[in-house]
Amino acid sequence: MIQIITGRKGTGKTKNLIDKINTAVTETNGCLVCIEKGETLRRSISYKVRWVGVEQFDIAGYENFYGFIAGMLAGNYDIKEIFVDGILKIGGADFDALGAMFAKIDALTGKDTMVTFTVSADNDDLPESVTRYL
Repeated sequence: MIQIITGRKGTGKTKNLIDKINTAVTETNGCLVCIEKGETLRRSISYKVRWVGVEQFDIAGYENFYGFIAGMLAGNYDIKEIFVDGILKIGGADFDALGAMFAKIDALTGKDTMVTFTVSADNDDLPESVTRYL
């Protein structure tokens, strides 16, 4: 299942994501994973959340990111929620490719795993393939 948090830079997306992560720590039975480019969230989230920096895995582009998510889920069936901050920093500004990746991840995770993304864009700038996950 996919959920997105949208808005321009400075609108509170990351703060909202941090709140969701820290709430999930108390409410979710299973593993939680936080993925980002950089280390903005690392010190703001609970130590119980597995933090992943994409730089160490040389992930670039939406196909690579999808493969990374699929590999993580294949290696750990207990992942219940994945939080991704700044997906456009990882995959680029190709919104159609982003929507295609969302569809693939949604099919992969089904109802077993929630994946929440922050997207630095206004809803009006995004195609339906992305906004369907609002």
